Amino acid sequence: MAEIVAVIASTHHPFYYRASTSVGDDRPPFADEWVSKIEQFRETLTRARPDVLVMVGSDHFHQLWLDNMPQFLVGKAPFYDGNWYNEEREFGLPRFLFHGEEALSEHLLREGLDAGFDLAYSNELRIDHSITCPIITLRPEADLPIVPIYTNIFAPPLPRPGRFVELGQNIRRIVEAWPSDQRVAIIGTGHLSLELGGPRQFGEHGPDPEFDRKAVDWIANGDLEGCLSEVTLDSLHAPGNATHGFMDFMLMMGVAGENAKADHVDSLDLFHTMEAYFTWYPNGAPA
Repeated sequence: MAEIVAVIASTHHPFYYRASTSVGDDRPPFADEWVSKIEQFRETLTRARPDVLVMVGSDHFHQLWLDNMPQFLVGKAPFYDGNWYNEEREFGLPRFLFHGEEALSEHLLREGLDAGFDLAYSNELRIDHSITCPIITLRPEADLPIVPIYTNIFAPPLPRPGRFVELGQNIRRIVEAWPSDQRVAIIGTGHLSLELGGPRQFGEHGPDPEFDRKAVDWIANGDLEGCLSEVTLDSLHAPGNATHGFMDFMLMMGVAGENAKADHVDSLDLFHTMEAYFTWYPNGAPA
């Protein structure tokens, strides 16, 4: 059976690539610290020696729109184009072409359907920065096959937070039951408190530092009970108008497991958002 060698959750700031590659006067003052943190974070995946990456993210209305919005979608294509023109223009992101792991995609779909999740799928999925940015930070060679999983965090009606946790728990169970000797890393990205286009977008820190503090503590300690007792679809409006992306972090807490303490925890308070990085090793830290 397949082995899950790492479970990883992080934010996916689209400006990291430009900040980390800029030089001279164009290089922001926080770039060196950010790069240092990312290099330490990247090593947590490198040490795990994965063969396949299951990537959880959310389409930012690039391919999925209000005419057809799946709640949970699995890509099952042989190849995936990465990034869209506006992401190249605004963030300076490069284009990618990823290989897909079709056998694992099909296994996730079959077993997920049988577990009660009416998963959508796409053989022609193009992915955006919610998946390409964590690959830039964690595996810039982009040399491993991927299985993308998209969640709906933008277009109401949304699944409730508990449903994200349940999907994460099932993803772990299904991947571990995959009849393969592949080493799999499951990587998901979301947001802490986040404001887009609102009055709190560009402050000295994220729009709700208290929510960020609690969120990092919930994730780092696997405190699903505490998290689920406070986080609802309604409550997520208060920390910022785009904070529903936190439910992808909750999905990854489901993958990691109840009360699972992260083996790597780090964060960086940028001028308008808190970046956060977590890694769990389900079978113990690699030597």
